[in-house]
Amino acid sequence: MQSTVHQTEVLLFFTLLQLSVIVAVSRLAGEIAVRLSQSRAVGEIVAGLMLGPSLFGLLLPGTFEYVFRSAPPEPMTILSQIGLILLMFQIGLEFDFAHLKTGQNRKAVLRISVMGLALPFSLGLLFGWISHPYLAAQINLLGYALFVGTAFSITALPILGRILMELNLTRSRVGVIAISAAAINDVVGWLMLAVVTALTVAQFSPASFSVKIGLILIYIVLCWWVVRPLLLRLLRSSGADDGKLSPNLVGILISAIFLSGMTTYHLGIFAIFGGFMLGVLLHDQTAFVRAWRDKVGDFVVVFFLPLFFTYTGLRTHIGALSTPESWGWCLLLIALASIGKFGGCYFAARRSGMNVQEAKAIGIMMNTRGLMELVVLNVGLDLGVIPQDVFTMLVIMAIASTVVTTPALRIWLKLSKRPNLEGVSQS
Repeated sequence: MQSTVHQTEVLLFFTLLQLSVIVAVSRLAGEIAVRLSQSRAVGEIVAGLMLGPSLFGLLLPGTFEYVFRSAPPEPMTILSQIGLILLMFQIGLEFDFAHLKTGQNRKAVLRISVMGLALPFSLGLLFGWISHPYLAAQINLLGYALFVGTAFSITALPILGRILMELNLTRSRVGVIAISAAAINDVVGWLMLAVVTALTVAQFSPASFSVKIGLILIYIVLCWWVVRPLLLRLLRSSGADDGKLSPNLVGILISAIFLSGMTTYHLGIFAIFGGFMLGVLLHDQTAFVRAWRDKVGDFVVVFFLPLFFTYTGLRTHIGALSTPESWGWCLLLIALASIGKFGGCYFAARRSGMNVQEAKAIGIMMNTRGLMELVVLNVGLDLGVIPQDVFTMLVIMAIASTVVTTPALRIWLKLSKRPNLEGVSQS
């Protein structure tokens, strides 16, 4: 009995040590990023990478092993996944479907969203097909190529929204068009990810895949027509539509989020989809969304989001790209992904009557990958449709594409270097 208690205390000690390091370093990195006129999320993503074997483990291997390898990884893994489910619920809450219905600049939004999906997806398929014998020979070609194409297609709507807020571009023509096109990208991107996930779990069997897709559609219909009315009634009865958030309501909603995640897990499309879906069901409840963000959102962003970034960093081994050939593949991947997003969206923006500077701004905004890309990449690694080396390459691409966004926008749109701190506190 005493031995078991001691083992539990040791596990608790190292878990608390890891949490303390992660939260402190992430907040510091976020502050530094803001001072450098970057998004706070950029600093937190870089901090997660720095705490992994790529930097911390390379410079101080003994300390790294003590902090992150002295105890089993399961507690941190579970905490990061719980946090990700709650984070996806928040992302669903903040999803603004009004962007998808905007009448202003409708043709431009449609052109940019179509080209911002079609060209990068095609180049991703091409990269997957070309690189498969060299980088992923042991993985199913169809699953690998489809996943790389999906990863190339993602735009990070939440981080893009934060960047637009920081630069005071939310009401500008360029900002409205970019966020609207990114919203369409997000919807289609998540659908693509769900399809690729279901196809992989079904082991590429048409019959099994059809059954899973059918079950997913039933789940969505039940959520919208059965669960949503019940949740809305619950919000009204608890006063949440007036901005009140009682402890009982928070407890019920957290249970509902986890139950939704358990459901999508059994459907074979990962628990995070369940969290996102439940958030989407309540996205139009403005008072509730504001109250949730004020009461729960900050904790999720400050505590759970850095855990996910560090979890990704611990799985990223930049040192594994140790040969000129692997770095060549990495540079090719970054080039194709950027050409697909930036080039496709720039061309579409120019066809829609925008000048060169506006079109470049649209292209660089749509090329922002950030958090959403990291979520997708972790799904692909867990599914086994991308190998470790390609995971690392895609993480580097996600970080690079996010880091360049704010400086490029400041230069091309001739914006002030002084950040708008409203909205900076969240990632």
